[in-house]
Amino acid sequence: MPDMTDHPNQLLINGEFRDAAAGATFTAQDPARGAELATVARAGTEDVDAAVAAAREALTGAWAKTAPAKRSRMLNRLAQLIDERTDEIAELESRNVGKAKWQCAAEVKVAVSTLELFAGTAQHLYGRSHVVNPSVVTYTLREPVGVVGAIIPWNYPFMMAAWKVAPALAAGNTLVLKPASATPMSALLLGQLALEAGIPAGVLNVVPGPGGEVGEAIATHPGVDKVAFTGETGTGRRIAEAAASTLKRVSLELGGKSPNIVFGDADIEAAVLGSLWAIYYAAGQSCEARSRILVEDDAYDDFASAFAERAKGLSVGDPLAAETKVGSLISRAHADKVRGFIDIGLEDGGELLAGGREVDGLGDGLDPDAFVPPTVIGGVANDARICQEEVFGPVVTLTRFGDEAEAVKLANDVRYGLAATVWTGDGSRGHRLAQRIHAGAVGINTPFIAFPGVPFGGLKESGYGREQALESLDLYTETKAVLQNTSPKPINPLGV
Repeated sequence: MPDMTDHPNQLLINGEFRDAAAGATFTAQDPARGAELATVARAGTEDVDAAVAAAREALTGAWAKTAPAKRSRMLNRLAQLIDERTDEIAELESRNVGKAKWQCAAEVKVAVSTLELFAGTAQHLYGRSHVVNPSVVTYTLREPVGVVGAIIPWNYPFMMAAWKVAPALAAGNTLVLKPASATPMSALLLGQLALEAGIPAGVLNVVPGPGGEVGEAIATHPGVDKVAFTGETGTGRRIAEAAASTLKRVSLELGGKSPNIVFGDADIEAAVLGSLWAIYYAAGQSCEARSRILVEDDAYDDFASAFAERAKGLSVGDPLAAETKVGSLISRAHADKVRGFIDIGLEDGGELLAGGREVDGLGDGLDPDAFVPPTVIGGVANDARICQEEVFGPVVTLTRFGDEAEAVKLANDVRYGLAATVWTGDGSRGHRLAQRIHAGAVGINTPFIAFPGVPFGGLKESGYGREQALESLDLYTETKAVLQNTSPKPINPLGV
């Protein structure tokens, strides 16, 4: 395995890697092995002040003087550098997060595509012109919001960083990026690659540290103009409250409890295979995981049997092994929480069809307490706690429904609204349900809902704002109106 000292482990502020002002550090872990991965500088409020100051200076200095065409070239160069180091970044991400390396590699490619997408928009932030009346002409400008505080989660550290960095930089903003405390490594590497791509010092600053201190400092800082947050709903609520003290713009991509609806006329094999991916990718630690499978009565037994059998066959083990489908969870503590939800689901009347609390046959050197097998709990009522709360692990529930109206009712009967999938042989029904389900994205006969160029975000307690698409530019720009009088006569509304 590569030596982690080859990767940056200090704060990135104003183009320099430096220790925290207070000299504090923390340990990044390899959760699958229960081992220390690296010692990382731990930012504090003084470091946030320095990062914001650097971002503000770059905003009105070097970055403001960088033409949109040059910004575009820099973003494309960053995408190229990332693409060239996909394997290295994927291994770093896999070791720090615990998910299968091949999945991390796919996410690196998404980051590349996202940067390329927004590189193409840097020169196309068009305003509009309008003739108000014969003597007044107006036009609008799309200007950067300013300094963006981007706070990203531990489940997709590199990809989520790219989702925020790409549109923010394309629009001319500067950033203070705070990765999750558990997973700082790939964000620091992203900052290093941004400098190699020619992005000026201070444009992208990276400050790992605890959310309660560093995240709070970013959200309340008077020098930060916008906060972009992805993470747990409760934390998102606190971020919004903190940002309100200075009336910052806020976008939130939060939790989910997404439905996966299987009708009797669906291709059951396709529904089983797609539904496996929709819950067990990233070991279920995904905000859009379809963790509630709703199955029509006449298909329930066949689907449940086939799905459980396939779930039992998914290989769980070393995240670096090519054959691994499900890696570790982010920590022992999180795995304990997930196991607790399995107990709750069974206590509430669910039937264990696959998986459970322990994984058998893990290889040497792996921490069994950090792994949870792909678990299926059948016969659960939609109002059960396990169907209402976000488990964030490889656990799925199966619930019956009788007809289309009940399917929609059950799908919407949660406080979240991020994603949904509908499996049906009736195309009209698929589109009909897409309009009736309260979710930011609905897949019809596909588990895939997140692609560069497709808006991603939620409703209700899943947040607001859209990422990864042209609509994202609305989050990172302000519209300014400019009006000019074209009449040769003076304006004299008071008649003096």
